[in-house]
Amino acid sequence: MISGGGVMKTKGNFISLISVIFLLLVGMAMGGCGTALTQAAKEGDISALQKLIEEGADINEGAIVGGSMNGSLLSQAAYYCRIEAVKYLIHKGADINNATGWTDYGASGGGLRPLHMAARSGCTEAIKLLLDAGADIDVRANKMFGSALAIAAYHGNIKSVKYLIERGADVDDASQVLKGLADDKMKGRGGKEGLALLQKFEKQKIAIRLSENIPPSIVAKSDVDELPAIKAKLNRNSYAIVIGIESYRQKLPKADYAVADAKAMTEYLTKVMGYPEENVITLINEQATKSDFEKYIEEWLPKNIEPNSSVFIYYSGHGAPNTKTGDAFLVPYDGDPNFIEKTGYPLKKLYDNLSKLQAKGVIVALDSCFSGAGGHSVLAQGSRPLVMNLQTTLSPAKNMIIMAASSGSETSSTYNDKGHGLFTYFMLKGIKGEADMNEDGKIEIEELYQYMKPNVQKIARRLYNNEQTPQLIAPEKQKIFLKD
Repeated sequence: MISGGGVMKTKGNFISLISVIFLLLVGMAMGGCGTALTQAAKEGDISALQKLIEEGADINEGAIVGGSMNGSLLSQAAYYCRIEAVKYLIHKGADINNATGWTDYGASGGGLRPLHMAARSGCTEAIKLLLDAGADIDVRANKMFGSALAIAAYHGNIKSVKYLIERGADVDDASQVLKGLADDKMKGRGGKEGLALLQKFEKQKIAIRLSENIPPSIVAKSDVDELPAIKAKLNRNSYAIVIGIESYRQKLPKADYAVADAKAMTEYLTKVMGYPEENVITLINEQATKSDFEKYIEEWLPKNIEPNSSVFIYYSGHGAPNTKTGDAFLVPYDGDPNFIEKTGYPLKKLYDNLSKLQAKGVIVALDSCFSGAGGHSVLAQGSRPLVMNLQTTLSPAKNMIIMAASSGSETSSTYNDKGHGLFTYFMLKGIKGEADMNEDGKIEIEELYQYMKPNVQKIARRLYNNEQTPQLIAPEKQKIFLKD
């Protein structure tokens, strides 16, 4: 209770000053002028957003201009967890790092961004979309509130805290922010609870790191990590390059499970599919620079294969488009989507080099996507995602088959319960035997594709409400076996 003199007299039931300030800030950022565009973002009205933007409305309306405290449209949609609106605004090129207010306090971080607002309300789905689109995971709103992780922890949003930590958020930085709040008696409750939450998950993270030293037989595995008993005979004319890039030199979003995908694929090639170990090159993270791509694809392969050889190329990691030309690129460990022409490895170049090989057959499997709309795909800052048609933009040789994780307008998802990319999981499961429709002990590419496609589509819809349709580009009327 507050008397006429403004003195707080009630004991114990203190309202945290920090919460009051934050709620005022959120109210100011989320309130704005209440324009039709702002209201559409808050309500998730896609039709209204589309109509107004097509009529020329500013997609970044509400950004800080001359000290304005209005929240951007993307911040509105993220805070109110309007997922389809978040997807639409990202797709249309909304600024994912647009500061929404309060830059004058602390001056560090430049204000609340869409990621901070999603963390404040606990909208983990919006957090995922923003990070996949390239949002800075550790940028601070200001000195007092810190990063998205600190904000999520302070407000007790457990699911969001866990997800941000899984995506690599800086726990130490967030903990320091919350320790400062916890030490202040007027701000203590939220700070202490948030700090306890971070410490709980940090202990779990340490336990996971320690478990990496436990023998593999003791660690729980996905069903596809258990190799089948039946193995193909050794084929000394089979060659493979397997690439898995999960973490990048540049501060790019992690390509979740890419390393696990690559390691599992190498296991299947050498222990199930008959590829000699000396004929399989596996490139992981920092071993997969652009020069490594060039060395093994352009030098090692041509010098080793023979005319009757089979070649298998597997890639799990980020793809990126050149938004000016529409060309698709693989992103090496040292790649930068802002300079993709200079630092990426073009798909056209990959196919051109493979088409020159005197090989009996070449199979390319890509657990990646190239639209720049998230998932296993990244985009230059300020650019908009593309719709790419791999069927028409690429012209592989007649002896080449391409399997891609998704169509040009879609993202490639992960299968978290299985610890793999969704595309790779069902590819391995198919090779393990599920795709052997006629039970002849052989896996034909068409059999594998017909098994993978509906399963990938079903899980993507069920888990993420997304469309993901694997693509197969193959010569007509040719039976090509992945395992025989």
